[in-house]
Amino acid sequence: MDRIISEQIRNFIHQNFLFGRGFDLGDSDSFLENSVIDSTGVLELVAFLEETYGITVENEELIPENLDSLENVTAYVSRKVGGAVSVNAMMDLRGQA
Repeated sequence: MDRIISEQIRNFIHQNFLFGRGFDLGDSDSFLENSVIDSTGVLELVAFLEETYGITVENEELIPENLDSLENVTAYVSRKVGGAVSVNAMMDLRGQA
């Protein structure tokens, strides 16, 4: 399931923040340090995560350890959903393939 989550988040980042730029985003690359996402972008990412995975991102969870790289976001979401990805999220990924 982590692979599905990771691919969905990667697709979201590419579509909403990289806008087709040829930036090769590594799993552990910092979104902030690489100017991929700014503070407003973090809020957009949070809205995407909450809507897509049916989770609530608490204020105290808005930290780089949870949200500043593909690797961190994937691990965070996996912990929050307990490894279960919603049917809608799986269908969205299949539609993007």
